[in-house]
Amino acid sequence: MRGWSFPIGRFFGVDVRVHTFFLLLLGLSISYGSMIGVTGAQGFALWLLLLLAVLVREIARSLGAAWFGLELRSILLLPTGGLMSYASSEANELASTPALQKKLGIIGPIANIGFGLVLGAIALTFSPGVNLFGQPWLSPAHLLRAAIWMNILLGVVNLLPALPLDGGRVFRGEFAKTKGVIKGSRAAAGVGQMVAYGLILAGILLMVSGRSYGMWLLILGGFVMIGAHMEDQGVLLQADVDAVRMRDVMLTQFSTLSASDTLEEALQRSVHTLQDVFPVVRGSNLVGAISRQNIVEALHADGNGYVQGVMTRSFQTAQLDDSLVKTLRRIMAGQGAQMVPVLEGDRIVGIITPQNLAHSMGMLNQRRRLRSQE
Repeated sequence: MRGWSFPIGRFFGVDVRVHTFFLLLLGLSISYGSMIGVTGAQGFALWLLLLLAVLVREIARSLGAAWFGLELRSILLLPTGGLMSYASSEANELASTPALQKKLGIIGPIANIGFGLVLGAIALTFSPGVNLFGQPWLSPAHLLRAAIWMNILLGVVNLLPALPLDGGRVFRGEFAKTKGVIKGSRAAAGVGQMVAYGLILAGILLMVSGRSYGMWLLILGGFVMIGAHMEDQGVLLQADVDAVRMRDVMLTQFSTLSASDTLEEALQRSVHTLQDVFPVVRGSNLVGAISRQNIVEALHADGNGYVQGVMTRSFQTAQLDDSLVKTLRRIMAGQGAQMVPVLEGDRIVGIITPQNLAHSMGMLNQRRRLRSQE
């Protein structure tokens, strides 16, 4: 969804982006204002109130994330709330636990409903004659009433047990305790699609009966449907990717260098392979790694020497049955790597490089498709 969004700034080290769906809502708000005979400025103000309600929710959730020790990288603002991305794989895994999802899931609705009630109390205190319960609740003709109900309704909507809403994430976490994460996510996405159909149907019925505010239910239902579908597809993709082990995508035919090889010998061997980085072994044990570029630079700088004097002894490794996703997250959280040796015990049995990974994943998917057709 990042491609359909634009940045609005960086606050306290967190990048904040706004989804372009907000621009569609801006046009609809101004058009809605024209339909009921108010100015475009009032329609624009109604749109700003929705943005304010989303900001209230996301500020509260960001404070909650900080309280629980989760470092944020970015927030994508959506009309129903926001999507957070975390600065490390550890924070992402912690935020995915059912217990923390439940805590984070109730912060947003509480913040919106509480803010709406506070606004209502202030309005009644200074303007006792204002009608806060008149219909429609969300109208550019009554911006004070709209500000109150915008927050309350956003909080209530997010309590629905439907992904991508907060209630759906809580529901997924509770369901996952007994049925697993994948089944929990799919169940919540399924409920989300049913809720979306209900909102769309209610919106259509209201608009047919002459109530123009049914448009908001129609839009909300459409957005929930898109979000639920994306969550469902994301779960399926994540399930497939999480099942991939290092043994499934590693190169098993590769060249190694000995720690006792000279740099000229190493350069000569590199001529006959497409590898850019070579595992360095002593006997059958992995002791280092060296790149073709390091070999050439060392020869130019100091002349011929031994591989063990130039090789790096600091590198990431993986075991045969390690998850590909978790291994890549661990590596990217550090300084990255041009090659990941795959070990069986202390013996190197394969390597992963950026060049071969995409090709291996593509071939693995092709093999799975062929098997599913048999």
